[in-house]
Amino acid sequence: MLVTYSEAQALHIPRPYVLRGVLTAPREIPERAEQLLAAVRAANHPVRAPRSFGRAPLRGVHSDDYLDFLETAFGRWQDSEGGDGLVTPVTAALRRVASRPLSVRGQAGWYLASGSVGIEAGTWEAVSGAADCALEAAETLREGAKEAYAICRPPGHHAYADLAGGYCYLNNAAIAAHHLAVSMGRVAVLDVDVHHGNGTQDIFYARGDVHFVSVHADPDAAYPFYAGRAGERGEGAGLGHTLNLPLPVGTGDAGYLQALDQGLASIREFAPAALVVSLGLDAFEGDSSRLLAVSTPGFAAIGERIGTLRLPTLLVQEGGYAVDDLARNITSFLSGFLAPRAG
Repeated sequence: MLVTYSEAQALHIPRPYVLRGVLTAPREIPERAEQLLAAVRAANHPVRAPRSFGRAPLRGVHSDDYLDFLETAFGRWQDSEGGDGLVTPVTAALRRVASRPLSVRGQAGWYLASGSVGIEAGTWEAVSGAADCALEAAETLREGAKEAYAICRPPGHHAYADLAGGYCYLNNAAIAAHHLAVSMGRVAVLDVDVHHGNGTQDIFYARGDVHFVSVHADPDAAYPFYAGRAGERGEGAGLGHTLNLPLPVGTGDAGYLQALDQGLASIREFAPAALVVSLGLDAFEGDSSRLLAVSTPGFAAIGERIGTLRLPTLLVQEGGYAVDDLARNITSFLSGFLAPRAG
């Protein structure tokens, strides 16, 4: 199975940020991708660096003004604030009655949801590289491949069309799904990260050509808190094409797989031409989130069930913060996923 990875992703090195009044060390660190890359190389999967796709495919899901901000914010911030300080919001925009500010300080509060998405000198190169990984892998599906895996870091599923949040800047899975939908037709997105893919849901909420399914921890107990409930079903042309399957905190393998089976049934009914999986590994029982309790063998079972769909499938990496266990968990998932697809 082809794996895509960009060395540019290592250029984003988050600094500690304030969370609930406490200086907090970031969990989204370059070592995450390094562990995943080592695991796929040990399993002899070929790894390809992506080409640069430029801005055009990003515009399928993100606004031009937001892309301009991400690309230029660090330089503008240094000119305005001096030094090499981290671009971070100093206030939160309440967009119910608001107008987009012109200053970079104001725009930081408009486009960045929290301190978890500060912008460093290498952030734009890193997030562009991650998006290119997803697009390169998506291109292989368009060319006839059965599956591909994009090691994307930073992750993407919390990013909206014009808002970064939860370590996410560009929505890699949504960019790839839109790209595939334009050329292949109906696409399903299955999000198995422990946190709800609120950005992905919002991007496709009114679209009928992309069916979004998310299995995640109860949003009353987990980020993003304000999205991911079962009653959110889409609107307009997208009504019925959002399916949220929130799980109680502490749910283990059996409960997770039961919800996953429900989500997979809805994907079969939708009959997409391709599947994009937002592949989080943070439902793991040893993850620092402590939300769900999926075991390492449980990831193999999750992968196997997804693999039995036998759809052209793009795996896009999202979360997973138990760095010492990432290699075991991705190896388990991929072995399960590929087993029913062999031959």
